[in-house]
Amino acid sequence: MKRSRTEVGRWRMSRQASRRKARWLEGQSRRNMRIHSIRKCILNRHRNALVFDFYGF
Repeated sequence: MKRSRTEVGRWRMSRQASRRKARWLEGQSRRNMRIHSIRKCILNRHRNALVFDFYGF
């Protein structure tokens, strides 16, 4: 089935937009994971410091 030029253009544009959005979402999740890991690291350090302080090692 042959598609008209405008139809093909519209299809390409929508595909490009969805791909861009998917890539953006992937980037966001990656950034969030980095932030979470940094926060977790800080929290663990804090918790360890409290434990060591409490038991007086």
